[in-house]
Amino acid sequence: MTPAPKQTPAVDEFGARPDDYVDHGRRGDPTLPRLSGVGWARWAWRQLTSMRTALLLLLLLAIAAVPGSLFPQRSSDPNGVVQYFDNNPEWAPTVDALGLFSVYSSPWFSAIYLLLFVSLIGCVIPRTRHHATAMLQAPPRTPGRLSRLPAHHTVTFDDERRSPAELAHDARTLLRRVGYRVTTYPDGGDRVSVAAERGYLRETGNLLFHIALVGVLIAVGVGGAFRYQGQRVVVEGEGFVNARAVYDTFTSGAWFSDENLPPFSVTLRDFTVKYVEDDPRNLGFITDYIATVDVLEPNADAATSAVVRVNEPLSIAGTELYLLGNGYAPQITVRDPDGTIVLDEVIPFLPQDGNLTSLGIMKVPDGLTEQIGESPRV
Repeated sequence: MTPAPKQTPAVDEFGARPDDYVDHGRRGDPTLPRLSGVGWARWAWRQLTSMRTALLLLLLLAIAAVPGSLFPQRSSDPNGVVQYFDNNPEWAPTVDALGLFSVYSSPWFSAIYLLLFVSLIGCVIPRTRHHATAMLQAPPRTPGRLSRLPAHHTVTFDDERRSPAELAHDARTLLRRVGYRVTTYPDGGDRVSVAAERGYLRETGNLLFHIALVGVLIAVGVGGAFRYQGQRVVVEGEGFVNARAVYDTFTSGAWFSDENLPPFSVTLRDFTVKYVEDDPRNLGFITDYIATVDVLEPNADAATSAVVRVNEPLSIAGTELYLLGNGYAPQITVRDPDGTIVLDEVIPFLPQDGNLTSLGIMKVPDGLTEQIGESPRV
C-alpha cells in the first residue's frame, strides 16, 4: 500500500486552515502548445516587421556599406581592382570571393537591403492604416463619470444667463484654439457633452519619416538598376555622341539597356581655365574652368550653345553632363629621317597630381614589323 502524501494544514485569514483543504504540492510550469508551420511563419513575420528589427537592419546596412569605401569597386574603379590584385596576390582572391570588390551588388548586401525594405513596408502599412482610422474617427464620447479618469477637474457655473449650448460653444472654441479635435455629443435633455482629443502629430511625423525612408530605398534601388555613367576625355574642337562605344569608361546598372541612351552629341568649342594670379603662395593654382559646348539634342534642327562649369552640370535629354577636370593635350608632330610626317595629332595627357604633371601615350608608326610605343612625361 502506497502511503498518502503528507498534507500541510491550510491557514485561513484567522490563522487556521479549513478542514477540507488538501495541499497538492507545487505544480509544474504550464505547458505551452507547439507552434505549427503557420505559427512559426507568423512569429517570424512579427519579428521581421518590428521596429527593433528595422533599426537593427538599418544599422547593419550602414556597416555593410563601409567596405565599399575601403576596397576599389569594379563598377567605379576597375583599374583599382586590377592594381589591388597586383599588389596583394594572396589576399585578393579571398576579398573577391567575399564580394568586397562589388559590395553594392553582392548577395549579402542585397539581402540586407531587401530585408530592410520588407521590414519597413510591413511596419509602415499597418501603422499607417491604424493611424488613418484613428484620425478619421471622432474623439470618443466623454465618460459619464469624470471621477473615474486619472486626471479630472470640475468647474460649476452658476450663471443662469448662459445656456449649456453656449457654454459648449465656448468650450469648443477654446479647445480648437489650442489644437484639439472637438466633437459635441448630446447628453440627454438640454445637457451637452464636448469631447476633445489631440496628440497625433508625433505619430504622423514618425510615419512620414519611415515613408520617406521607404521612398529613399526605392529611389536608390531603381536608380541603381537603370543608371549609367560614362567618362570621356574631349579636346577643344572635338566632341562625342552619347553611345557606349565612344566613352573611355562606362558603367551601368543591372537593368540598363543601350536603348535607354538618349541620342545627342556634344562638341567642345572652347575651354577656359582661370588660375590664381594675385597670391604668391598659391600662384598657378586653378580657381575655375569653364567649358563652352555645342549640343545637338534629339529632334533638334540645329545645335545650341551651352556652358558647363564645375558643380554646374548641363541637363541634356534627361542626362546630366558634368565637368570633372582639365589637363593638357599637346599637338605632337613626328617626322621620319626623310622628313615625312608620320604622326600629327592632338594627344590628351592625363594629370597625375595637382601641378598637372601629366602622363600620355602615343603610338608612332615607323615602318617596322613591330610598332614601338613611347610613354613620355611632361
